[in-house]
Amino acid sequence: MVALAYESEVDFSAGVVAVVRQGSGIRDQRSEKTADDAHDPLVVILLGPTGSGKTALSLALAERFGGEIVSCDSVAVYRGMELGTAKPTKEERERVPHHLIDVADPDEVFTAGEYSRRARVALREIAARGRLPIVTGGTGLYLRALTEGLFAGPARREDLRARLRWSAERHGNAWLHRVLRRLDAATAEPIHANDTAKVIRAIEVCVAARKPMSEVMGRDPLRGFRLLRIGLNPPRGQLYDRLNQRCAAMFAAGLVEETRGLVGKYGPVKALDSLGYRQAFGVLDRTMSEQDGIEAAQQGHRNYAKRQMTWFRREPEVRWIEGFGDEAGTASAAAELVDSALV
Repeated sequence: MVALAYESEVDFSAGVVAVVRQGSGIRDQRSEKTADDAHDPLVVILLGPTGSGKTALSLALAERFGGEIVSCDSVAVYRGMELGTAKPTKEERERVPHHLIDVADPDEVFTAGEYSRRARVALREIAARGRLPIVTGGTGLYLRALTEGLFAGPARREDLRARLRWSAERHGNAWLHRVLRRLDAATAEPIHANDTAKVIRAIEVCVAARKPMSEVMGRDPLRGFRLLRIGLNPPRGQLYDRLNQRCAAMFAAGLVEETRGLVGKYGPVKALDSLGYRQAFGVLDRTMSEQDGIEAAQQGHRNYAKRQMTWFRREPEVRWIEGFGDEAGTASAAAELVDSALV
């Protein structure tokens, strides 16, 4: 049982860690992977940090191999959130069929589990049409939910949640995130410190399962497909330059006004706490100037790209390409990989 009277970060996090480590100890609980069936249809997974050119590469591969694109982006699922998500344009979506884009309103709850269910349906339907499914995006948790599945989560612990919320208010969101990092660094890595709902849920799962959340995922792995993971790893400095330019372009194109319209229609919903929109909201409520908002968004995107690479480095059997997805050499290298996998 977790005591709820710890007064310091060390005491509280150590107490939670102690509970998680009780029993038989922490060990890998993921389902063992079965050998690929050579007759199973191929799924291409394009992964990499934001701004690395995954969209451009997915379009090139889809047009060359007769594919359809399944988005793997936790913000692109929301309607009306255009400028801050770098969604494929209307023209790009007309060139190639896309799935899991604009499937929910910003005030709806859309979980990794829901994404996994819908994406698996899309993969089966695409393959049944004789087309090549291409999963593209940078949300690591969604990708893991799709390929490895999610376990049936434990029931909510309102007493623990109340204590964690109180602790966040007293010590700050960064403090709570450090607690999660001590418990489960792999899960903490892609979660922003200000996303307290996800942080609290992850800690709750660690306590209930008595092991890291990342080690109890994978109870329902994707079956019936062969997976080809292709990762983009462009030069870090050039990537950061692109992200800086993209953030500035988002604001210039009207991100603040788009955010104003979304807030007016849906209120300050959780979806608007995502990168870009969070900073645009700060401009709206006058807690920062537009230039400060741009710089904060640029820094946020650079930090997010770094977290994404840390996460994706843990993905198995990734064929890494050192370049951007919109470069001819990258497209050729990726096409060779797909050709070989199809043969």
